[in-house]
Amino acid sequence: MKKILTYQFFLLGSILLLISCDPTTGPEQVTTPNASVYNSDVIYDWGELILTLSRDTPGFSPPVVARAMGYIGIGLYESILPGMPEYKTLQGQLNAFPVGTLPKANLGEQYNWDLVANSAMARIVENVFPNASSENKAAISQMEADWIAKYVTENPTVAERSIAYGSLVGDAMANFADSDTYHEAYAHNFPTSYTPPTTPGSWEPTLPDFSPALQPYWKDARIWLIENKEGTMPGPPPPFSTEIGSQFFEEANEVYHVVQNLTPAQKSIADFWSDDPQRTSTPGGHSFSIALGVLKKEQANLEMSAVTIAKLGIAINDAFISCWNAKYTYNLIRPITYIHRYIDDTWTIPLDTPPFPEYSSGHSVQSGASAQVLTDIFGENYAFTDSMHVSRGDIDGKPRSFNSFFEFADEAAMSRLYGGIHFRSGIEVGLIQGMEVGKNVGKIKFK
Repeated sequence: MKKILTYQFFLLGSILLLISCDPTTGPEQVTTPNASVYNSDVIYDWGELILTLSRDTPGFSPPVVARAMGYIGIGLYESILPGMPEYKTLQGQLNAFPVGTLPKANLGEQYNWDLVANSAMARIVENVFPNASSENKAAISQMEADWIAKYVTENPTVAERSIAYGSLVGDAMANFADSDTYHEAYAHNFPTSYTPPTTPGSWEPTLPDFSPALQPYWKDARIWLIENKEGTMPGPPPPFSTEIGSQFFEEANEVYHVVQNLTPAQKSIADFWSDDPQRTSTPGGHSFSIALGVLKKEQANLEMSAVTIAKLGIAINDAFISCWNAKYTYNLIRPITYIHRYIDDTWTIPLDTPPFPEYSSGHSVQSGASAQVLTDIFGENYAFTDSMHVSRGDIDGKPRSFNSFFEFADEAAMSRLYGGIHFRSGIEVGLIQGMEVGKNVGKIKFK
């Protein structure tokens, strides 16, 4: 687990000294205000930094980002749980997360839940992005210091207690994350021990780089709900066939003709949802960004935001494990390989095909799971605007508006057909698979 930088100790100590010398602070209160009286600004600030880290940190492929989202969401929720009297701990409910993993607060004492969440997030974020650049590591330290500085007039005892408790929870969550055998997965995206099958119709490395298989053992990563692994496994894809008129050939032919006749609108959809690693925050980060936007729109309090981020983090993590379990069970050929071999060897597609098997679609499973969770929280006909890529400044980054979360999931899923990356079966089955993941998350007893 990473240590706090030396200069950060100095900075935090200086701020606490200012707090302790402030003559305006009153006596310590006996009753702790609930987290529901706080706004969510601390989550928004950390959320933007998490999106930057997800994009910029080397090796953070979509599954690796999904893992980080899970630990961040659960750690945030658990850190302020003592300030949420109606809610239950996730310890003992989630797989491999036993009761006693995290320290307890002194419930008879007062805490500042912004400061608790802030220091917990600092410890967790620095742990799940251990190879972040020196600039981004400094940004993590600075974020924590900036939020402590906001409470320079806080009662010093409350401030010190809150920072200490948040740090204890964050450290414990970081230690727990380190017990996950995939805690260094960012450095091992392409294990050389994996040999893909060579039977007809099996996946093989694709254009343009012919990269080896990405995270072929991800089905064994730490899943939060056991039922989200085997219990969400879809049935097999259509039987492989090169016969004209067979379902497999016709699905390939559909991808071929759609891409050959791609409309400007379809091209923009493909680009908007591409969410390539190291260029964007990946699909999991995209759903995280949507959630942050909706929480801002709702002017959600700290309690509501923590619950939302926890549920979403669990869903995103488990969606990628569920999906990768299917991918490397069925090991299905990609459209670019099939079409080049059996339909048109000059065919080109607007996006690069990612280096892993076709079935089911990761965009579909992740988007379906996220949409289910967000629908359960905010309702079926919730209109929102997705501004994830507005910083691009081009037409394909222009904000897109939706009338429901499932509408966004449907578009994100279909974008992979427009990009020439997935067959229809993998897209449609993946959406159902993801919704099942989300429904399982909905069964967790948060209250």
